[in-house]
Amino acid sequence: MIKNSVVIVAGGKGTRMGEEISKQFLEIDQNPILYYTIKAFEDCNEIDEIIVVIGENDINYFNNNIKDIYKFKKLNKVVYGGKERQNSVYNGLKACENCEIVLIHDGARPFVSRNIIKKGIEFAKKYGASACGVMPKDTIKVKDKNGLSINTLKRSELVAVQTPQCFKYELIMKAHDYIQDNDIQVTDDTMAVELLGKTVYLYEGDYTNIKITTPEDLILANYLVK
Repeated sequence: MIKNSVVIVAGGKGTRMGEEISKQFLEIDQNPILYYTIKAFEDCNEIDEIIVVIGENDINYFNNNIKDIYKFKKLNKVVYGGKERQNSVYNGLKACENCEIVLIHDGARPFVSRNIIKKGIEFAKKYGASACGVMPKDTIKVKDKNGLSINTLKRSELVAVQTPQCFKYELIMKAHDYIQDNDIQVTDDTMAVELLGKTVYLYEGDYTNIKITTPEDLILANYLVK
């Protein structure tokens, strides 16, 4: 069976949170952040398979506090993360089987909607690669090495890219093979595809599709979950 798979990357420690446990295990309304992230894809009819990438030191914690408790039916594999995020994504991609479209999503981004997931799959089938995003709310300046403003960018031409980022499986595997073989560092998966000379369709995300990174984000998350 040809599948739509999601690789949820949850291998980071989240040091800016200042907590002993990794940020994806911090609780929102008595459930771990990562629980809500997985559930969003579990409840989406368009998703057939969930693969979670976890840091090696967090595997037991994940199994004991999420996997064994919530019994997600689509959670097929749990794989080790790598040194950098792109290495973790690569490990997750290699674990996919019979996959047509693969979505790559941040483990600490729990409020992704079914509409965003569904559109991402549709646009990836049409264009090969897609990613959701929002227009920055603030004016964006370019500064020089001395901290002086040298340019003001047009907000209407800018997109703050979120996840999921969605791809035809063969395309994103080719892109990750390329950056792996050439020892290239990328900031996200769309950049890997762009290095092959391909374009990515950018569609409208949601300002509530936040990535929980700081304690302030956790306050907002507790509001959003209710």
